[in-house]
Amino acid sequence: MPINHYENFPVASVLLPARLRPAVEAIYAFARSADDIADEGDASPEKRLRELTEYEQELNNIEKNSSSESQLFKALAKVTREYDLPLQCFRDLLSAFKQDVVTVRYADFPALLNYCERSANPVGKLMLHLYGAASPDNLRDSDAICSALQLINFWQDVAIDWQKQRIYLPLDDLSRFGISEQQIANGMQNEDWRNMMRFQVGRARNMMLSGSGLAKRLPGRLGWELRLVVQGGLRILEKIETGNFDVFQHRPKLNALDWLKLAWRATRM
Repeated sequence: MPINHYENFPVASVLLPARLRPAVEAIYAFARSADDIADEGDASPEKRLRELTEYEQELNNIEKNSSSESQLFKALAKVTREYDLPLQCFRDLLSAFKQDVVTVRYADFPALLNYCERSANPVGKLMLHLYGAASPDNLRDSDAICSALQLINFWQDVAIDWQKQRIYLPLDDLSRFGISEQQIANGMQNEDWRNMMRFQVGRARNMMLSGSGLAKRLPGRLGWELRLVVQGGLRILEKIETGNFDVFQHRPKLNALDWLKLAWRATRM
């Protein structure tokens, strides 16, 4: 399940084969550091975009087999060549991070899903390539799982994102259910809010379940890792529901008892 503030990345998991840990850590270091550039500190938007563009140039250097003075990109170049990883996945991540700098609202669900396709789905693609399991069916289901995880993170973090003046709930859905931005700012709970969140929870759950067959198809540790990821995401959705959709006062998160439940559910998949 997600670790720290870069979501959807099973870094250094106990289920991860030791031979793949250096590769996963190199990918994670790239993703987290780029995410920090886009989202942390008080740098100006111009500076953030400039630094992310420098990351893009480093990827171009990897593609050209040019050397880098950055230890981060030296490690990334090594694993991309060793495992023949698609550089487009890294470029997609940078595209999403750049979007985070300049985009704080999403007009509709297709626009939000397009963001998820670049902010979350590349992680799943890279993991499948590391395992040599990047078949069309596996990539399709991985995209569904990763996008669902990103949506779940948005639903549980509505209050946190508002503090950054961001809203990841589609604006047309807010309008359809009669929810104003001021209501989000005030953390106001009413039936309209609950109906809207119930719809979003159902949307994310259906997407997660549509890709969950991947966890049963993949063998060994990766399959078990993914089963826990799927069950963890579904459990967060359950907690949003049992909390009566109040994600302002009670941000849903997993505890020790939840992990026991996840392990049990994973074995029953």
